[in-house]
Amino acid sequence: MTRIERIGPATLILGDVLTALDGLPPVDAVITDPPYSSGGTHTAQRADDPRRKYLQRDSGNRALPTFHGDMRDQRAFTAWGGIWTSKALDVAREGAPIVAFTDWRQLGATTDYVQVGGWVWRGVAVWTKPAARTQRGRFASAAEYIVWGSKGAMPADRGVPPLKGVFRHPSPCRRVHVTQKPEGLMADLVEICVPGGVVLDPFMGSGTTGVAALRSGRGFVGVEKSAEFFEIACARLREALTDMDWERAVAVADARARRLDRDAG
Repeated sequence: MTRIERIGPATLILGDVLTALDGLPPVDAVITDPPYSSGGTHTAQRADDPRRKYLQRDSGNRALPTFHGDMRDQRAFTAWGGIWTSKALDVAREGAPIVAFTDWRQLGATTDYVQVGGWVWRGVAVWTKPAARTQRGRFASAAEYIVWGSKGAMPADRGVPPLKGVFRHPSPCRRVHVTQKPEGLMADLVEICVPGGVVLDPFMGSGTTGVAALRSGRGFVGVEKSAEFFEIACARLREALTDMDWERAVAVADARARRLDRDAG
């Protein structure tokens, strides 16, 4: 852990997930988009730059900064996933949900590592992309997957509304991160966290989950190992707070502090 920024009810940590989660205060949900270590049919392709793996050749987003840690083979990917999900479990409250993105190649490995980490696997939701590019004689790659579960039992009376299992949002055209998710999609997903709760994103990237959490009246803890993306996330969360009712943001932070004091007592 090398740096901590507190922005309203958000805490942003520059560091690696395998060390940054140690000793964090309790959180109410883990919602994240970790590296997929996917995007190819053989080892050389999987080890390629994520900008070439996940973006079309004619995409202007190929000029964006790259990110690292996306070249593990499936066994290493599963083992690594089991480690970080176990650490996330340690800081999650009982009944807290986990939500982790993956693609079709790593879907089985992701459902495995969530369980290796000690979470109860509860299902798979789907993000569909209405503008996915078609290919002659093939099905379009028009979806990514959301593996979700909980820390132990998950009561139905948590104050959370019924949620969809299929989410339809276009991919962002203008991005600041290669694999950035739509803000509307993340706004839908943070609703699985209890109202006023704290969302943890161990792979914060450019901060889209944090923006959605703050705008929904929830607190946020984000971890990012890239200094470049950390700065982008800080800027985006500050901008999100300027668009919000500042008093509401402060109220979220105060409610979180009271909860932490109650837990400590």
